[in-house]
Formats: sequence, structure tokens, C-alpha cells
Amino acid sequence: MDRCIVLVDAGYLLGAAASLLAGEPSRSRITVDHTALIQGLRDRAESDTGRPLLRIYWFDGAPDRVPQPEHRRLRVMPRVTVRLGALTRSDGRWAQKGVDAAMHAELTELARNRACSDIVLVTGDGDLLPGMMAAKEHGVAVHLWAVQAADGDYNQSEDLVAEADERRVLDRAWITGAVRAKEDYSGVCAPPPAARPEIAAILSAPLPESAPAQGEEPAAQEPPHPAVAGHNGTGERAPAAKGVPTPKDLAALRGPGAPHLHPPQSATLRWSSDKGWVDRPVAEPPEAASMPTLAQLTTAEQRWADREEDITTVGGDPFEVGQVFARRWLERLGEQSSVQKLSGMYPRIPHRVDGELLRYAARFGLLAHKDDQIDERDRYAIRAGFWRELDVRTGTDRAPVGD
Repeated sequence: MDRCIVLVDAGYLLGAAASLLAGEPSRSRITVDHTALIQGLRDRAESDTGRPLLRIYWFDGAPDRVPQPEHRRLRVMPRVTVRLGALTRSDGRWAQKGVDAAMHAELTELARNRACSDIVLVTGDGDLLPGMMAAKEHGVAVHLWAVQAADGDYNQSEDLVAEADERRVLDRAWITGAVRAKEDYSGVCAPPPAARPEIAAILSAPLPESAPAQGEEPAAQEPPHPAVAGHNGTGERAPAAKGVPTPKDLAALRGPGAPHLHPPQSATLRWSSDKGWVDRPVAEPPEAASMPTLAQLTTAEQRWADREEDITTVGGDPFEVGQVFARRWLERLGEQSSVQKLSGMYPRIPHRVDGELLRYAARFGLLAHKDDQIDERDRYAIRAGFWRELDVRTGTDRAPVGD
């Protein structure tokens, strides 16, 4: 058959692209436009082989072989077939299992059945050498494509390179047509807060269990550095210092029956946000607790359309995920007064809605490589996307800290 087939080792292709563009092979450091990537592979394969494309096989690993959002998007694309191996964790690192064996089996079966005249391999794994040799013995021309190595050296098996009929390199210019390095959200979503005297006043108060006896003045304490109350100046949360009261402790200090203490009665409890510090009561206001969730506002028809959009359109970038969720929630909420109330709660998303937002984000693979927890930087980006969409719809202009 005068047709070409492309077999893609996604771990190699995207890992090498991440090394080239982001400086490390972690796929979490890049954003992929899968539609553009598949079209680019098709155009390049038809141009290099001079044959029309029959099919692209996409081989990748997934935890328990459960398709991730990118796999669901890929397998509904025309002329694309997804084959999944296992993704297992060993010594703190993720590794694919069964992907090379699946590629080997597909390669030899296609050649044996004369399904095509040319096969393009996008891989660097030397375990495919026997399959490549078998394909050649069945009269199939084998084209081996490499991703440009970040250090200019080879990132493929030397034996595989020597055995291929044709070789090509997918250079940086080609890769950036569909892949880009992720932006660093830490400076946008989690700026270090300025020093606040109110925080120092709260932190200098003794804990309830160490409260002084009646008529006894509390001992003065050295105010801690403001970083212990929020961030460490690098965009990441600093660990809480020993003896620093939690919001629950402070609620006990200020609640009914608490001993008269000085100075926290005049101090204001503030909550950290992605853009500084804002006044917030200890308990969530009633209007926040009564806010409906997206699931409560969504009909069965809308749920079907949402899933279709998630598969075909939403890329899975954390900031974008927050925007998409907020857009759907706000459009279905309808009540402008509720929208305004929500805007006034910035930066705390109502607890029920926030939990649903993070569960929605988990559908896009943001949990897959992080021990079932969303990375803190991704959580900032998800919530920042939510607030950005709300601000656009309400016409709110929230100036970043320092502006």
C-alpha cells in the first residue's frame, strides 16, 4: 500500500521538547497544542515520504492505563489512534511501562500485513531496533525522526539511528509551532506581601493555652518576620514558625469568654491572597455558604456540552482551567447581585465552589504527577484564572500589589 504511518513515542517527543524549551524533561513545564502538533506531524510525514497518511499512532503512559485529558482529546481526532501503557512511580520518579513493547508489536504487525509502504518513527528507544529491522525485511521504508537535543548531542539510540532508512530532525522552529514553555505564574499569582503592623500585632499575642492570669500583663515577644505569615519572598509559602497562632487559635482568643488580652483585641485578622493581604472574618459569611455550585446550575444537556468542550478545546493550562470554570459558573448563575457579592469576597472563593473548582481542574491531569495533590503554584494559577474571568465580566480593575 502506498501510504505512510506515523508511530509516536509521546514520552520521547514531549520530554525532549520540554528539555529543549524549558531546560528540563518534565512535561509539566510545557503546554502542547495537540491539534497543531498532529497536523504538523501529518504534513511533515506526507512531505517527507511522498505518501498520503493512513494513520498516526500515539503511544503514551497513563496511571493505571486510564486516559488523561490529553489522551481523550487526541483519540477523537481524525486519523489518530491512542495506545496507552502504564505509568508507574519508582524512587520518586514516574516511568512508562509497556509503551516500547506496544510500539514494537504495532510496527511489526503493520509491516507484516503490508498496511503501508513507509513508517515514520518518532522515538529514541533502542528497544525498537528488532521491530525496525523486521519492518525493513517486509519491504517497508523506515523513517526515523529526532527532536533537536537541548545540548546539541544525540538523544536517540545510536543503533536505531544507524539502521534507519531516512533520518530527520524536528528542530526548535518546528517544535515551537505546537509546543511552548509554560509561563511562571509565581510573580503574578503569589507576590510576596508587604510588611503589615497588624500581622505583627496578632502574632505577638500569646496562644489561648498560654494566656496570663487575671491582672497579669502578657510578656512582650519579638515580632516575627512577615514572611512567616504568608510567603517567603520567592512566591512560595514559608513554613509556619513554631508557636505562631493559627486562625482557629485567634478565633478562640477573640471569641466569647476569651480572657482580655492586649494587644490582639484591636488587631485585625487578615487572610493571605494572591495579591497581598485583605480583611476577612474568621468564619465564611452566610451568603458565601449559600452560593450554588456549578453542578447545581448545570443541566444534563449542558454537562454533555461541557465535557465535549473539555475534550476538544480546553488545553489544561491551570490559568485557563480557572477561567473556563468561572465562565460557565457565572453564565449559569444569572443573578447579578450574587456576582457582585462574590466579587466583594475577593480573594476567597466560597468554600463549596472552590472545592468544586479544584476537582474540575483535576480532570486535566494536574494531579497525575503530584502524588494526588495539585501543586501550590497550579492552585494559585487556577484561582487567579477564576478571578480574572470574574473581573472581566464585572469590569473590576484589581491593581497588582506594588502598582
